[in-house]
Amino acid sequence: MSKEYVNLQEIPQEKFTLVQEHKDIYDEAIKTKSISYFGDALRRFVRNKASVAAAIIIMLIVVFALIAPFLTKYKVSDVNGVYAKARPKIKAFERTGFWDGSKTIRSNEKYLIYLNGISMAAEDYEGQGATWEQGLESDYAVINKISDEYMSQGRTYRDVSVDSYYLVGFSYINITDQQYERIIKWEEETGKKVIYPMVDRAGAGPAADDANYWFKLAQNGTPLDENDRPMEFAMVQKKGLTDNYLRDENGDVRYYTVSNKTMRQVRVLNYTYYEYQNGFEPVHYFGSDAQGYDIFIRVAQGTRLSLALAVLVSIVNLTFGALYGAVQGYYGGAVDLILDRLTDIISGMPFMVIATLFQLHLVIPGKVSTFAGILFAFVLQGWIGTAARVRTQFYRFKNEEYILSARSMGAGDARLMFRHIFPNAIGTIITSSVLVIPSVILSESSLSYLGIVNFNSKNLTSLGTLLGNGQGYLATDPHILFVPAVIISLLMISFNLFGNGLRDAFNPALRGSEE
Repeated sequence: MSKEYVNLQEIPQEKFTLVQEHKDIYDEAIKTKSISYFGDALRRFVRNKASVAAAIIIMLIVVFALIAPFLTKYKVSDVNGVYAKARPKIKAFERTGFWDGSKTIRSNEKYLIYLNGISMAAEDYEGQGATWEQGLESDYAVINKISDEYMSQGRTYRDVSVDSYYLVGFSYINITDQQYERIIKWEEETGKKVIYPMVDRAGAGPAADDANYWFKLAQNGTPLDENDRPMEFAMVQKKGLTDNYLRDENGDVRYYTVSNKTMRQVRVLNYTYYEYQNGFEPVHYFGSDAQGYDIFIRVAQGTRLSLALAVLVSIVNLTFGALYGAVQGYYGGAVDLILDRLTDIISGMPFMVIATLFQLHLVIPGKVSTFAGILFAFVLQGWIGTAARVRTQFYRFKNEEYILSARSMGAGDARLMFRHIFPNAIGTIITSSVLVIPSVILSESSLSYLGIVNFNSKNLTSLGTLLGNGQGYLATDPHILFVPAVIISLLMISFNLFGNGLRDAFNPALRGSEE
Protein backbone atom coordinates (compact mmCIF):
# COMPACT_ATOMS: atom_id res chain seq x y z
CA MET A 1 0.00 0.00 0.00
CA SER A 2 1.45 3.29 -1.06
CA LYS A 3 1.89 6.06 1.47
CA GLU A 4 1.57 9.75 0.69
CA TYR A 5 3.70 12.20 2.56
CA VAL A 6 3.01 15.88 3.05
CA ASN A 7 5.84 18.23 2.50
CA LEU A 8 5.65 20.59 5.45
CA GLN A 9 7.67 23.13 3.60
CA GLU A 10 4.78 23.52 1.14
CA ILE A 11 2.31 24.61 3.88
CA PRO A 12 2.24 28.37 4.55
CA GLN A 13 3.49 29.41 7.98
CA GLU A 14 0.29 31.35 8.83
CA LYS A 15 -1.63 28.06 8.87
CA PHE A 16 0.14 27.02 12.03
CA THR A 17 -1.16 28.05 15.52
CA LEU A 18 0.36 27.38 18.94
CA VAL A 19 -2.26 25.42 20.86
CA GLN A 20 -0.82 26.54 24.21
CA GLU A 21 -1.96 30.06 23.50
CA HIS A 22 -5.55 29.12 22.72
CA LYS A 23 -7.88 30.29 25.46
CA ASP A 24 -10.27 27.33 25.15
CA ILE A 25 -7.62 24.67 25.69
CA TYR A 26 -8.77 24.02 29.26
CA ASP A 27 -11.74 21.78 29.95
CA GLU A 28 -14.71 23.82 31.12
CA ALA A 29 -15.72 21.00 33.47
CA ILE A 30 -12.72 21.48 35.72
CA LYS A 31 -13.04 25.24 36.04
CA THR A 32 -13.88 26.35 39.63
CA LYS A 33 -15.06 29.58 41.15
CA SER A 34 -13.52 30.80 44.38
CA ILE A 35 -16.05 31.20 47.20
CA SER A 36 -15.55 32.06 50.85
CA TYR A 37 -16.70 29.96 53.79
CA PHE A 38 -19.50 32.36 54.70
CA GLY A 39 -20.41 32.84 51.04
CA ASP A 40 -20.79 29.10 50.64
CA ALA A 41 -22.87 28.93 53.84
CA LEU A 42 -25.15 31.72 52.60
CA ARG A 43 -25.55 30.01 49.23
CA ARG A 44 -26.70 26.80 50.90
CA PHE A 45 -28.89 28.62 53.41
CA VAL A 46 -30.95 30.47 50.79
CA ARG A 47 -31.73 27.17 49.07
CA ASN A 48 -33.47 26.02 52.26
CA LYS A 49 -36.91 27.53 51.63
CA ALA A 50 -38.28 26.75 55.08
CA SER A 51 -35.37 28.52 56.78
CA VAL A 52 -35.67 31.53 54.50
CA ALA A 53 -39.41 31.76 55.23
CA ALA A 54 -38.65 31.49 58.96
CA ALA A 55 -36.08 34.30 58.69
CA ILE A 56 -38.67 36.50 56.96
CA ILE A 57 -41.25 35.81 59.68
CA ILE A 58 -38.73 36.66 62.41
CA MET A 59 -37.86 39.86 60.58
CA LEU A 60 -41.54 40.84 60.27
CA ILE A 61 -42.14 40.23 63.99
CA VAL A 62 -39.09 42.33 64.89
CA VAL A 63 -40.26 45.12 62.56
CA PHE A 64 -43.73 44.99 64.12
CA ALA A 65 -42.27 45.23 67.61
CA LEU A 66 -40.20 48.26 66.61
CA ILE A 67 -42.73 50.28 64.60
CA ALA A 68 -45.92 49.43 66.54
CA PRO A 69 -45.60 52.53 68.81
CA PHE A 70 -45.81 54.69 65.69
CA LEU A 71 -48.94 52.93 64.41
CA THR A 72 -51.18 53.53 67.41
CA LYS A 73 -52.09 56.46 69.62
CA TYR A 74 -51.94 54.34 72.75
CA LYS A 75 -48.95 54.06 75.05
CA VAL A 76 -47.94 50.98 77.00
CA SER A 77 -49.13 52.56 80.24
CA ASP A 78 -52.55 53.70 78.93
CA VAL A 79 -55.36 51.88 80.71
CA ASN A 80 -59.12 52.43 80.80
CA GLY A 81 -61.28 50.03 82.74
CA VAL A 82 -64.43 51.16 80.93
CA TYR A 83 -63.18 49.52 77.74
CA ALA A 84 -61.71 46.41 79.35
CA LYS A 85 -62.00 43.26 77.20
CA ALA A 86 -62.99 45.26 74.13
CA ARG A 87 -62.76 43.19 70.94
CA PRO A 88 -60.24 43.85 68.13
CA LYS A 89 -61.40 46.67 65.89
CA ILE A 90 -60.24 48.62 62.86
CA LYS A 91 -62.44 51.64 62.23
CA ALA A 92 -62.51 51.05 58.46
CA PHE A 93 -64.14 47.63 59.04
CA GLU A 94 -66.92 48.92 61.29
CA ARG A 95 -70.15 46.93 61.01
CA THR A 96 -68.68 44.54 58.44
CA GLY A 97 -68.64 41.54 60.77
CA PHE A 98 -64.85 41.24 60.46
CA TRP A 99 -62.41 42.90 62.85
CA ASP A 100 -65.07 45.44 63.75
CA GLY A 101 -65.07 45.13 67.54
CA SER A 102 -68.22 43.00 67.60
CA LYS A 103 -69.11 39.88 69.51
CA THR A 104 -72.14 37.61 69.48
CA ILE A 105 -74.23 37.13 72.58
CA ARG A 106 -77.45 35.25 73.29
CA SER A 107 -80.25 37.58 74.25
CA ASN A 108 -83.84 37.36 75.40
CA GLU A 109 -86.35 40.10 74.62
CA LYS A 110 -85.73 42.10 77.80
CA TYR A 111 -81.98 42.23 77.20
CA LEU A 112 -82.57 43.09 73.55
CA ILE A 113 -84.57 46.13 74.70
CA TYR A 114 -81.72 47.07 77.04
CA LEU A 115 -79.16 46.83 74.20
CA ASN A 116 -81.04 48.98 71.73
CA GLY A 117 -82.14 51.25 74.57
CA ILE A 118 -78.50 52.37 74.88
CA SER A 119 -78.47 53.41 71.22
CA MET A 120 -81.87 55.09 71.50
CA ALA A 121 -80.60 57.10 74.48
CA ALA A 122 -77.55 58.19 72.46
CA GLU A 123 -79.97 59.77 69.97
CA ASP A 124 -82.11 61.33 72.70
CA TYR A 125 -79.74 64.00 74.00
CA GLU A 126 -82.58 66.56 74.30
CA GLY A 127 -84.98 64.30 76.18
CA GLN A 128 -87.59 64.27 73.38
CA GLY A 129 -87.59 60.51 72.89
CA ALA A 130 -86.22 58.21 70.17
CA THR A 131 -87.75 55.43 68.11
CA TRP A 132 -86.61 51.82 67.92
CA GLU A 133 -85.39 52.36 64.35
CA GLN A 134 -83.39 55.43 65.36
CA GLY A 135 -81.53 53.28 67.86
CA LEU A 136 -80.71 50.62 65.26
CA GLU A 137 -79.48 53.27 62.80
CA SER A 138 -77.59 55.38 65.33
CA ASP A 139 -73.89 56.16 64.89
CA TYR A 140 -73.54 54.57 68.32
CA ALA A 141 -75.75 51.56 67.58
CA VAL A 142 -74.94 48.68 69.91
CA ILE A 143 -76.71 46.09 67.77
CA ASN A 144 -75.17 45.16 64.43
CA LYS A 145 -77.28 42.15 63.55
CA ILE A 146 -80.14 40.15 65.08
CA SER A 147 -80.73 36.51 64.20
CA ASP A 148 -84.11 34.81 63.97
CA GLU A 149 -85.80 33.54 67.11
CA TYR A 150 -85.03 30.09 68.45
CA MET A 151 -86.11 28.14 71.49
CA SER A 152 -83.73 27.01 74.23
CA GLN A 153 -84.93 25.36 77.45
CA GLY A 154 -88.45 26.59 76.79
CA ARG A 155 -87.46 30.22 76.30
CA THR A 156 -87.14 32.40 73.23
CA TYR A 157 -83.71 33.77 72.37
CA ARG A 158 -81.91 35.54 69.57
CA ASP A 159 -78.22 35.66 68.73
CA VAL A 160 -77.21 39.30 68.62
CA SER A 161 -74.01 40.75 67.16
CA VAL A 162 -73.10 43.76 69.32
CA ASP A 163 -70.36 46.36 69.14
CA SER A 164 -68.27 45.93 72.30
CA TYR A 165 -67.27 49.62 72.25
CA TYR A 166 -70.79 51.05 72.18
CA LEU A 167 -72.08 48.37 74.55
CA VAL A 168 -70.58 50.15 77.59
CA GLY A 169 -73.08 52.96 77.00
CA PHE A 170 -73.47 55.58 79.75
CA SER A 171 -71.96 56.27 83.18
CA TYR A 172 -72.50 58.65 86.08
CA ILE A 173 -69.44 60.75 86.93
CA ASN A 174 -68.64 63.69 89.20
CA ILE A 175 -66.95 66.72 87.68
CA THR A 176 -66.15 70.27 88.70
CA ASP A 177 -67.91 73.34 87.35
CA GLN A 178 -64.86 74.15 85.23
CA GLN A 179 -64.83 70.66 83.74
CA TYR A 180 -68.52 70.95 82.95
CA GLU A 181 -67.96 74.19 81.08
CA ARG A 182 -65.04 72.71 79.12
CA ILE A 183 -67.18 69.74 78.04
CA ILE A 184 -69.99 72.02 76.90
CA LYS A 185 -67.50 74.06 74.88
CA TRP A 186 -66.08 70.88 73.30
CA GLU A 187 -69.61 69.77 72.38
CA GLU A 188 -70.22 73.08 70.62
CA GLU A 189 -66.94 72.84 68.72
CA THR A 190 -67.30 69.22 67.57
CA GLY A 191 -71.05 68.80 67.36
CA LYS A 192 -70.79 65.61 69.44
CA LYS A 193 -72.73 65.09 72.66
CA VAL A 194 -71.05 64.00 75.88
CA ILE A 195 -73.49 65.02 78.62
CA TYR A 196 -76.99 63.54 78.42
CA PRO A 197 -80.19 64.03 80.48
CA MET A 198 -80.01 62.75 84.05
CA VAL A 199 -82.25 59.85 85.10
CA ASP A 200 -84.60 60.01 88.06
CA ARG A 201 -82.63 57.47 90.06
CA ALA A 202 -85.12 57.54 92.92
CA GLY A 203 -87.75 56.04 90.62
CA ALA A 204 -85.44 53.79 88.63
CA GLY A 205 -86.25 50.72 90.70
CA PRO A 206 -83.69 47.89 90.48
CA ALA A 207 -81.53 49.79 87.97
CA ALA A 208 -80.84 52.93 89.99
CA ASP A 209 -77.07 52.69 89.56
CA ASP A 210 -77.06 51.71 85.87
CA ALA A 211 -76.97 54.86 83.74
CA ASN A 212 -78.09 52.84 80.70
CA TYR A 213 -81.57 52.34 82.16
CA TRP A 214 -83.05 55.70 81.23
CA PHE A 215 -86.57 54.36 80.68
CA LYS A 216 -89.32 53.36 83.12
CA LEU A 217 -88.76 49.91 84.49
CA ALA A 218 -90.76 47.50 86.63
CA GLN A 219 -89.17 45.55 89.47
CA ASN A 220 -88.93 42.45 87.26
CA GLY A 221 -87.08 44.40 84.52
CA THR A 222 -90.04 44.85 82.18
CA PRO A 223 -90.27 48.32 80.55
CA LEU A 224 -93.36 50.38 81.42
CA ASP A 225 -95.41 52.78 79.35
CA GLU A 226 -96.48 56.29 80.39
CA ASN A 227 -99.27 54.77 82.50
CA ASP A 228 -96.87 52.36 84.24
CA ARG A 229 -98.29 49.36 82.39
CA PRO A 230 -95.91 46.58 81.21
CA MET A 231 -94.87 46.76 77.57
CA GLU A 232 -94.30 43.73 75.39
CA PHE A 233 -91.37 43.57 72.98
CA ALA A 234 -93.57 44.24 69.94
CA MET A 235 -95.06 47.32 71.61
CA VAL A 236 -91.60 48.69 72.40
CA GLN A 237 -90.62 48.27 68.75
CA LYS A 238 -93.75 50.17 67.71
CA LYS A 239 -94.04 52.92 70.35
CA GLY A 240 -90.52 53.21 71.75
CA LEU A 241 -89.64 53.55 75.43
CA THR A 242 -90.98 55.90 78.08
CA ASP A 243 -88.22 58.02 79.56
CA ASN A 244 -87.56 58.37 83.27
CA TYR A 245 -85.53 61.56 83.03
CA LEU A 246 -85.03 63.95 85.88
CA ARG A 247 -86.97 67.13 85.07
CA ASP A 248 -87.38 70.57 86.61
CA GLU A 249 -90.62 72.31 87.54
CA ASN A 250 -91.09 73.36 83.89
CA GLY A 251 -90.78 69.80 82.63
CA ASP A 252 -87.36 70.34 81.04
CA VAL A 253 -84.74 67.65 81.45
CA ARG A 254 -81.88 68.31 83.80
CA TYR A 255 -78.30 67.60 82.73
CA TYR A 256 -76.68 67.52 86.15
CA THR A 257 -77.30 67.41 89.83
CA VAL A 258 -75.24 69.28 92.42
CA SER A 259 -73.46 66.91 94.78
CA ASN A 260 -71.72 69.73 96.70
CA LYS A 261 -70.76 73.34 96.16
CA THR A 262 -68.07 72.63 93.58
CA MET A 263 -69.02 69.25 92.07
CA ARG A 264 -71.72 68.19 89.67
CA GLN A 265 -72.90 64.70 88.86
CA VAL A 266 -73.56 64.15 85.16
CA ARG A 267 -74.53 61.27 82.89
CA VAL A 268 -72.07 60.88 80.02
CA LEU A 269 -71.88 58.72 76.93
CA ASN A 270 -68.64 56.83 77.55
CA TYR A 271 -67.61 56.75 73.88
CA THR A 272 -67.68 60.52 73.34
CA TYR A 273 -66.39 61.22 76.85
CA TYR A 274 -63.34 59.10 76.05
CA GLU A 275 -62.90 61.04 72.81
CA TYR A 276 -63.17 64.32 74.73
CA GLN A 277 -60.53 63.21 77.23
CA ASN A 278 -58.02 61.69 74.81
CA GLY A 279 -58.58 63.39 71.48
CA PHE A 280 -59.28 60.14 69.62
CA GLU A 281 -61.90 57.40 69.58
CA PRO A 282 -61.42 54.21 71.65
CA VAL A 283 -60.32 51.75 68.95
CA HIS A 284 -58.00 48.85 69.83
CA TYR A 285 -56.49 47.03 66.84
CA PHE A 286 -56.00 43.81 68.81
CA GLY A 287 -58.60 44.58 71.44
CA SER A 288 -57.98 45.35 75.11
CA ASP A 289 -57.21 43.04 78.02
CA ALA A 290 -59.12 42.50 81.26
CA GLN A 291 -57.60 45.62 82.83
CA GLY A 292 -58.18 47.89 79.85
CA TYR A 293 -54.66 47.96 78.37
CA ASP A 294 -54.29 48.08 74.60
CA ILE A 295 -53.15 44.61 73.48
CA PHE A 296 -51.54 45.89 70.25
CA ILE A 297 -48.96 48.08 71.96
CA ARG A 298 -48.55 45.69 74.91
CA VAL A 299 -47.79 42.76 72.58
CA ALA A 300 -45.22 44.88 70.74
CA GLN A 301 -43.57 45.90 74.01
CA GLY A 302 -43.70 42.33 75.31
CA THR A 303 -42.12 41.05 72.09
CA ARG A 304 -39.30 43.58 72.41
CA LEU A 305 -38.66 42.57 76.02
CA SER A 306 -38.76 38.83 75.33
CA LEU A 307 -36.50 39.14 72.29
CA ALA A 308 -34.11 41.48 74.11
CA LEU A 309 -33.87 39.04 77.00
CA ALA A 310 -33.33 36.08 74.67
CA VAL A 311 -30.71 37.83 72.52
CA LEU A 312 -28.85 39.16 75.57
CA VAL A 313 -28.79 35.69 77.15
CA SER A 314 -27.60 34.26 73.82
CA ILE A 315 -24.73 36.77 73.58
CA VAL A 316 -23.60 36.22 77.18
CA ASN A 317 -23.83 32.45 76.84
CA LEU A 318 -22.04 32.56 73.50
CA THR A 319 -19.15 34.60 74.90
CA PHE A 320 -18.65 32.81 78.21
CA GLY A 321 -19.53 29.35 76.92
CA ALA A 322 -17.16 29.62 73.96
CA LEU A 323 -14.25 30.68 76.17
CA TYR A 324 -15.02 28.02 78.77
CA GLY A 325 -15.29 25.27 76.18
CA ALA A 326 -12.17 26.43 74.36
CA VAL A 327 -10.09 26.17 77.54
CA GLN A 328 -11.55 22.75 78.29
CA GLY A 329 -10.97 21.33 74.85
CA TYR A 330 -7.54 22.83 74.23
CA TYR A 331 -5.81 21.99 77.50
CA GLY A 332 -7.71 18.79 78.33
CA GLY A 333 -6.37 16.61 81.14
CA ALA A 334 -6.75 17.90 84.68
CA VAL A 335 -8.06 21.29 83.50
CA ASP A 336 -10.82 19.62 81.53
CA LEU A 337 -11.64 17.28 84.40
CA ILE A 338 -11.97 20.06 86.98
CA LEU A 339 -14.02 22.32 84.72
CA ASP A 340 -16.22 19.42 83.67
CA ARG A 341 -17.05 18.57 87.30
CA LEU A 342 -17.93 22.22 87.94
CA THR A 343 -20.24 22.08 84.91
CA ASP A 344 -21.89 18.94 86.28
CA ILE A 345 -22.60 20.67 89.60
CA ILE A 346 -24.18 23.74 87.96
CA SER A 347 -26.20 21.73 85.44
CA GLY A 348 -27.53 19.51 88.23
CA MET A 349 -29.51 22.38 89.79
CA PRO A 350 -33.12 22.54 88.49
CA PHE A 351 -33.65 25.73 86.48
CA MET A 352 -37.12 26.28 87.95
CA VAL A 353 -35.66 26.28 91.46
CA ILE A 354 -32.90 28.70 90.44
CA ALA A 355 -35.35 31.11 88.85
CA THR A 356 -37.64 30.97 91.89
CA LEU A 357 -34.79 31.60 94.33
CA PHE A 358 -33.54 34.56 92.31
CA GLN A 359 -37.03 36.06 92.37
CA LEU A 360 -37.50 35.47 96.11
CA HIS A 361 -34.10 36.71 97.28
CA LEU A 362 -33.18 39.33 94.68
CA VAL A 363 -36.24 40.66 92.86
CA ILE A 364 -38.93 40.77 95.55
CA PRO A 365 -36.66 42.47 98.16
CA GLY A 366 -35.90 45.06 95.48
CA LYS A 367 -32.19 44.34 95.13
CA VAL A 368 -32.43 43.92 91.34
CA SER A 369 -35.13 44.39 88.71
CA THR A 370 -37.31 41.56 87.43
CA PHE A 371 -35.41 41.65 84.12
CA ALA A 372 -32.03 41.39 85.83
CA GLY A 373 -33.25 38.57 88.08
CA ILE A 374 -34.45 36.37 85.24
CA LEU A 375 -31.34 37.27 83.21
CA PHE A 376 -29.08 36.00 86.02
CA ALA A 377 -31.09 32.77 86.21
CA PHE A 378 -30.72 32.10 82.48
CA VAL A 379 -27.03 33.00 82.37
CA LEU A 380 -26.17 30.77 85.31
CA GLN A 381 -26.82 27.60 83.31
CA GLY A 382 -27.39 28.69 79.73
CA TRP A 383 -23.74 28.65 78.65
CA ILE A 384 -23.24 24.95 79.43
CA GLY A 385 -24.52 23.69 76.08
CA THR A 386 -22.34 26.10 74.10
CA ALA A 387 -19.30 25.18 76.18
CA ALA A 388 -19.84 21.47 75.52
CA ARG A 389 -20.10 22.01 71.75
CA VAL A 390 -16.98 24.18 71.60
CA ARG A 391 -15.07 21.69 73.77
CA THR A 392 -15.94 18.91 71.32
CA GLN A 393 -14.72 20.98 68.36
CA PHE A 394 -11.42 21.77 70.06
CA TYR A 395 -10.82 18.09 70.85
CA ARG A 396 -11.54 17.35 67.21
CA PHE A 397 -9.17 19.86 65.63
CA LYS A 398 -6.37 20.52 68.13
CA ASN A 399 -4.25 17.56 66.92
CA GLU A 400 -4.66 18.23 63.20
CA GLU A 401 -1.47 18.58 61.18
CA TYR A 402 -1.93 22.29 60.46
CA ILE A 403 -2.17 22.93 64.23
CA LEU A 404 1.01 20.92 64.86
CA SER A 405 2.74 22.84 62.07
CA ALA A 406 1.71 26.18 63.54
CA ARG A 407 2.91 25.09 66.97
CA SER A 408 6.27 23.98 65.55
CA MET A 409 6.64 27.43 63.98
CA GLY A 410 6.32 29.04 67.41
CA ALA A 411 2.61 29.91 67.60
CA GLY A 412 1.45 30.41 71.20
CA ASP A 413 -1.62 28.90 72.86
CA ALA A 414 -3.77 31.97 72.37
CA ARG A 415 -2.96 32.13 68.65
CA LEU A 416 -3.56 28.42 68.18
CA MET A 417 -6.87 28.58 70.04
CA PHE A 418 -8.43 31.65 68.49
CA ARG A 419 -6.70 31.93 65.12
CA HIS A 420 -6.47 28.31 64.01
CA ILE A 421 -8.94 26.16 65.97
CA PHE A 422 -11.73 28.55 66.94
CA PRO A 423 -12.78 29.39 63.33
CA ASN A 424 -13.65 25.72 62.83
CA ALA A 425 -16.20 25.99 65.65
CA ILE A 426 -17.88 29.14 64.31
CA GLY A 427 -20.68 27.26 62.59
CA THR A 428 -21.53 25.26 65.70
CA ILE A 429 -21.38 28.36 67.91
CA ILE A 430 -23.63 30.44 65.65
CA THR A 431 -26.17 27.65 65.37
CA SER A 432 -26.28 27.01 69.13
CA SER A 433 -26.58 30.71 69.92
CA VAL A 434 -29.57 31.07 67.59
CA LEU A 435 -31.29 28.00 69.02
CA VAL A 436 -30.88 29.45 72.52
CA ILE A 437 -33.27 32.30 71.63
CA PRO A 438 -36.50 30.24 71.28
CA SER A 439 -35.53 28.24 74.35
CA VAL A 440 -35.23 31.41 76.44
CA ILE A 441 -38.51 32.83 75.12
CA LEU A 442 -40.34 29.59 75.88
CA SER A 443 -38.81 29.34 79.37
CA GLU A 444 -39.62 32.97 80.18
CA SER A 445 -43.17 32.45 78.93
CA SER A 446 -43.55 29.37 81.11
CA LEU A 447 -42.22 31.17 84.20
CA SER A 448 -44.49 34.16 83.59
CA TYR A 449 -47.46 31.92 82.86
CA LEU A 450 -46.92 30.12 86.18
CA GLY A 451 -46.53 33.43 88.02
CA ILE A 452 -42.93 32.83 89.10
CA VAL A 453 -41.78 35.85 87.09
CA ASN A 454 -43.97 38.94 87.00
CA PHE A 455 -43.50 41.53 84.29
CA ASN A 456 -47.04 42.81 84.74
CA SER A 457 -46.77 46.55 85.36
CA LYS A 458 -47.97 49.72 83.69
CA ASN A 459 -44.76 50.21 81.73
CA LEU A 460 -43.46 46.66 81.42
CA THR A 461 -44.76 43.34 80.18
CA SER A 462 -43.64 40.23 78.32
CA LEU A 463 -45.23 37.70 76.00
CA GLY A 464 -45.38 35.16 78.81
CA THR A 465 -47.05 37.64 81.15
CA LEU A 466 -49.65 38.50 78.51
CA LEU A 467 -50.24 34.80 77.99
CA GLY A 468 -50.67 34.22 81.71
CA ASN A 469 -53.03 37.19 82.09
CA GLY A 470 -55.27 35.88 79.33
CA GLN A 471 -55.61 32.28 80.50
CA GLY A 472 -58.67 33.00 82.63
CA TYR A 473 -60.56 34.51 79.69
CA LEU A 474 -60.03 31.79 77.09
CA ALA A 475 -63.70 30.82 77.05
CA THR A 476 -65.23 34.31 77.17
CA ASP A 477 -62.64 36.65 75.60
CA PRO A 478 -60.17 34.53 73.61
CA HIS A 479 -58.64 37.54 71.83
CA ILE A 480 -56.77 38.43 75.04
CA LEU A 481 -54.84 35.15 74.82
CA PHE A 482 -54.83 34.67 71.05
CA VAL A 483 -52.39 37.35 69.87
CA PRO A 484 -49.51 36.68 72.31
CA ALA A 485 -50.01 32.93 71.77
CA VAL A 486 -49.66 33.38 68.00
CA ILE A 487 -46.54 35.52 68.37
CA ILE A 488 -44.89 33.01 70.71
CA SER A 489 -45.80 30.10 68.42
CA LEU A 490 -44.40 31.86 65.35
CA LEU A 491 -41.19 32.72 67.19
CA MET A 492 -40.75 29.15 68.40
CA ILE A 493 -41.29 27.57 64.99
CA SER A 494 -39.38 30.22 63.05
CA PHE A 495 -36.28 30.30 65.25
CA ASN A 496 -36.04 26.52 65.22
CA LEU A 497 -36.35 26.36 61.43
CA PHE A 498 -33.90 29.25 61.13
CA GLY A 499 -31.44 27.52 63.45
CA ASN A 500 -31.73 24.25 61.55
CA GLY A 501 -31.00 26.10 58.33
CA LEU A 502 -27.90 27.69 59.86
CA ARG A 503 -26.75 24.33 61.16
CA ASP A 504 -26.88 22.81 57.68
CA ALA A 505 -25.36 25.90 56.08
CA PHE A 506 -22.34 25.91 58.39
CA ASN A 507 -21.84 22.16 58.35
CA PRO A 508 -18.27 21.64 57.02
CA ALA A 509 -19.24 18.27 55.57
CA LEU A 510 -21.63 20.00 53.19
CA ARG A 511 -19.18 22.68 52.04
CA GLY A 512 -19.28 23.03 48.28
CA SER A 513 -22.33 20.77 47.89
CA GLU A 514 -25.11 21.75 45.51
CA GLU A 515 -27.93 20.10 47.40
